Amino acid sequence: MPVEPDAFRAALGRFPSGVTVVTFDDGDGSAHGITVSSFVSLSLNPPLVGVAIGRRARAHGMIGAPSFAVSVLAADQAMVSDHFAARPVELPADPFEDLAGQAVVRGAAAQLVCEVVDRVDTGDHTLLVGRVEASRVAADASLAYQAGRYGRVVVDEPVG
Repeated sequence: MPVEPDAFRAALGRFPSGVTVVTFDDGDGSAHGITVSSFVSLSLNPPLVGVAIGRRARAHGMIGAPSFAVSVLAADQAMVSDHFAARPVELPADPFEDLAGQAVVRGAAAQLVCEVVDRVDTGDHTLLVGRVEASRVAADASLAYQAGRYGRVVVDEPVG
């Protein structure tokens, strides 16, 4: 018998994750973003990443786009995460800049532009697999999320 959704959510809430904003171009030159914590590196050669977009999310209508971008948020970008998670947060300025013709979040710790190579319907999400075509690294500290709270990830020295 599968675990109940609340118990599953509570268990996964103990797993800290990075926070990303995934952006799509709507075809008219406007960027649309969604906060996503379901982001994973899939392969180094070729460079592949995966992002899971919930079927009930407004951004799910954009998954037919040929490309997407992933911005790994910096430790000071919790407001950006909240804004793209559809919480009532207004950003003081346009949050986007350009990387290889795709909108990415300005000031993010890392930015990736990806060409979609596969779409996999799984559960209540669609997994987009993207081949990384461009990347940029900017900040050292990344935003993290665990048990409903933001934190920061800074690796100063290895443990052990």
